[in-house]
Amino acid sequence: MRRMEFKMERPGLLEAGQKITVTEGVLPGSYYYTIDPSLAMSVNIAFRDRLKSREGVVTGVVENPRGFYVTAEFDEPDPADKNKNQL
Repeated sequence: MRRMEFKMERPGLLEAGQKITVTEGVLPGSYYYTIDPSLAMSVNIAFRDRLKSREGVVTGVVENPRGFYVTAEFDEPDPADKNKNQL
């Protein structure tokens, strides 16, 4: 299972257990993902760690001093696990 974190600007837009779809955006050196319809955005992701799934499930929403953060799981291997094995 792959986990990703997304930044959400306002509370109450998403909740744990909710199914989501994401849209992929392309930058010159990376990808980024937006939970549809523009509810939350991921950090920039390296090309080698591109997300292959477009559907996932929200596993949690956390508020901290910097804002609201959504954690979602996608049905694919986590590239962080692969990168650890290469070290």
